[in-house]
Amino acid sequence: MRKLNEECGVFGIIAQTPQPCVHLSATALLALQHRGQEGAGIAYFSDDNESITCKKDVGLVTEIFDGNFLQNAPDTKIACGHVRYSTTGSNTVENTQPIVTHHSRLTFAVCHNGNITNADTLRGKMVNERGAVFYTTNDSEIISKIIIDNMLETGSVEKSVLALMDIVEGAFSLVIMTKDKLIAARDPQGFRPLCVGKYGDATVIASETCAFDSIGAEYVRDILPGEICCFKSDGTSESIYHKPGPRALCVFEMIYFARPDSYVDGMSVYKARLEMGRALARQCPTDADIVCGVPESGFDAAYGYSMESGLPYGMAFVRNRYVGRSFILPSQGGRARAVGLKLNALKASIAGKRVVLVDDSIVRGTTSARIIKSLRDAGAKEIHLRISAPPFIAPCYFGVDIDSKDNLIANKYSVEEICKQIGADSLVYLDIDELVKITQGTDVKYCTGCFTDKYPINVSGAGKKDKFD
Repeated sequence: MRKLNEECGVFGIIAQTPQPCVHLSATALLALQHRGQEGAGIAYFSDDNESITCKKDVGLVTEIFDGNFLQNAPDTKIACGHVRYSTTGSNTVENTQPIVTHHSRLTFAVCHNGNITNADTLRGKMVNERGAVFYTTNDSEIISKIIIDNMLETGSVEKSVLALMDIVEGAFSLVIMTKDKLIAARDPQGFRPLCVGKYGDATVIASETCAFDSIGAEYVRDILPGEICCFKSDGTSESIYHKPGPRALCVFEMIYFARPDSYVDGMSVYKARLEMGRALARQCPTDADIVCGVPESGFDAAYGYSMESGLPYGMAFVRNRYVGRSFILPSQGGRARAVGLKLNALKASIAGKRVVLVDDSIVRGTTSARIIKSLRDAGAKEIHLRISAPPFIAPCYFGVDIDSKDNLIANKYSVEEICKQIGADSLVYLDIDELVKITQGTDVKYCTGCFTDKYPINVSGAGKKDKFD
């Protein structure tokens, strides 16, 4: 696997008149904090539109953009921001985004969510053929250099991004800021979400609609796969299109990553998770006393399971809200400590009861084992684990921290063996056919490569050549 692999959140705003764009960006990034907790940044053009100011650092949004910074930030017409989650590789200031480029052809900033699968090949070619120097190990710098290279031939940044789509492979949702343009671009498969909203006379772009809600903006539409949409400071906009590929929204957005109050490609994340839980209850009815969810992404599916089964819904855990999501912490040791810190079994709710416990996924199995042990220690009589996703059996090459088959418990053991290892009385995963049914009646199709070991596009240099039918 390549050194860096990201799941991130992006935001951008462009207005016709100066506004508190930096403050609005910080607020939106806070709403997107679940997409990345290791670093954040905001870039904006000065009043004269000739220079970019960029503040970024490792840490949480509230740590980086404190009250003093926000109070002193000037009103401006344009800004962009990013929250970062690095799955492997170094977490440094240099690798945080936005990536700012100062060049005679163009001064601009790039925010990128996704993973370029041919990044190593592109980087090596640039270094070997023309001695390019890279200051980071992330994909965004590669994207920036390709845009600059394309500018000489295309003459515009949006056409350079269109040409970029014939060069890079993989997942990329981009926000690109110049002194008078804000460009939103999405890869031809639409692996990662990206949407457009309105805030007064301003246009806003974000990974999820919850960012719009946080600032009082109105959702307008999603950026289409292969679309490059250019919003200008005079309020006009235009789109150009690359030929779309097989549509393949990452199914893990709906299962885990996106906030339940968001809409992704027109679908309610909350309702999708309810349907996953309902499907689980139909797939495997279970004799139990109570249905509980693992905080927090298991809550909605657990509620759906309760609604479908008629079993009462209750709480199994009290969550410490000041500890981050264990799955996106970078080390296994950090994940293990975080599980113990953030979840405490609620004895009064589950002691002596047969519990249906609903979670969104099992990746390595260590977290599930700790959670089940805590329920046993609290007096649960039986624990029937229900997973609102199929088993993870393959890596993800498009931005989720599933980097090797060696780390996937479902690749090594049968369902019965996993059940025994994690200490549950029974274990059922959601059938993949039931999972994909939640998009029936829409134009959206999923990438389910992590469940099937088949991918919608070829993955350069990774030995993966299977595709969807």
